[in-house]
Amino acid sequence: MITTLLAAAAPATFQWSPKCAVVMIACNVLAYAIARANIAQPNVGFEIPNSHFFGGMSHASVVAANCLGHVLGIGAILGLAARGVL
Repeated sequence: MITTLLAAAAPATFQWSPKCAVVMIACNVLAYAIARANIAQPNVGFEIPNSHFFGGMSHASVVAANCLGHVLGIGAILGLAARGVL
């Protein structure tokens, strides 16, 4: 019985499309820009391979930027899907 109640309460899902990937990539690029501008010491810590691709940011800064980008991307994708854009 609880399973049917939970299934009824779940929001409708949408199909993945390349539009979702574009939105997620855009949100991650935005997050890298935000992280690069706001992290006080972005290059302190472990250096990642080919760090020049990530603006010279350290491992912790890259992980933090990716976390922020995915949170922004989830919100953007769910919001756009609710409006019917995706």
